[in-house]
Amino acid sequence: MEAKRIASLFLLLLIGMQMRGSNALSMNYYGMSCPFVEMIVRNVVNQALQKDPTLAAGLLRLHFHDCFVQGCDASILLDATDGTSEKDSPANGSVRGYEVIDQIKQLLEARCPGTVSCADVVALAARDAVFWAGGPYFGIMTGRRDGTRSRIEDTRALPPPTLNTTDLIDVFVNKRGFNVAELVALSGGHTIGSARCQSLKNRLDNADPTAEPNFLQALSRTCSAGDKTTVPFDRTSTTFDNNYFRALQNSQGVLTSDQTLYNSPQTRMIVDAYAMNQAMFFYNFQQGMLKMGQLDLKEGNQGEIRLNCHKVN
Repeated sequence: MEAKRIASLFLLLLIGMQMRGSNALSMNYYGMSCPFVEMIVRNVVNQALQKDPTLAAGLLRLHFHDCFVQGCDASILLDATDGTSEKDSPANGSVRGYEVIDQIKQLLEARCPGTVSCADVVALAARDAVFWAGGPYFGIMTGRRDGTRSRIEDTRALPPPTLNTTDLIDVFVNKRGFNVAELVALSGGHTIGSARCQSLKNRLDNADPTAEPNFLQALSRTCSAGDKTTVPFDRTSTTFDNNYFRALQNSQGVLTSDQTLYNSPQTRMIVDAYAMNQAMFFYNFQQGMLKMGQLDLKEGNQGEIRLNCHKVN
């Protein structure tokens, strides 16, 4: 009887291992097949950011906008073949860093042909961009597969900049499994980068009473130059720090979806905590990034390893 029970447990373990498969994510997925992948990604990212520090925000946004649409499958990189793709969406108009991903992929294909997915390159590049800008460093699980679908209509899954806290909680917590602390921390990714004036027209047109008056006037003057003009999210827009949360405390959040985090009692205490304790912000941002990097993964025959990130094989 005992031998039969042990045999049954062994069978269940074996089935579990098979379900996990060789394509399941792990911390050292490319350890044997492409051991230099992280070094190659880091070197290219660092070189690009030394030339243009603003690309750090672009690479982080690229990862976020990829994962929130059909999961972390590099679908945002695909060029349109019939109709329009994700990158053609107005919601992705401010996404940058495609050329950095292309350079990394070319080097990896020369070193380890057909091995490293574009989705993993995007995830690793975002992590290294955050670290370069002064943010936390964290391990990235790899083994993602690249998707084969990219449609402009799918970008409706991206949270618009006009959402209030209740809406944000619905998108991040109820639908995608983040906790509220992670939601606020991921919003803190806006500590680097800028927003296009088109994204804050609702605040300017309605003279948003939740914005500090002088700040709102400054935004209006800047944005009088046109919708594509950019406004930094905080005063240290190329440094990953907690100044974003201090700006919210001063009613100087750029987007509605930024300032609502301080105006709402559901998230105000978290904003205060991050403004006071940068280490806490970094920790919860790291946790949120790890969780985001595993959204709706494609593994095994659900995806492929693209040879060119811009088109399916």
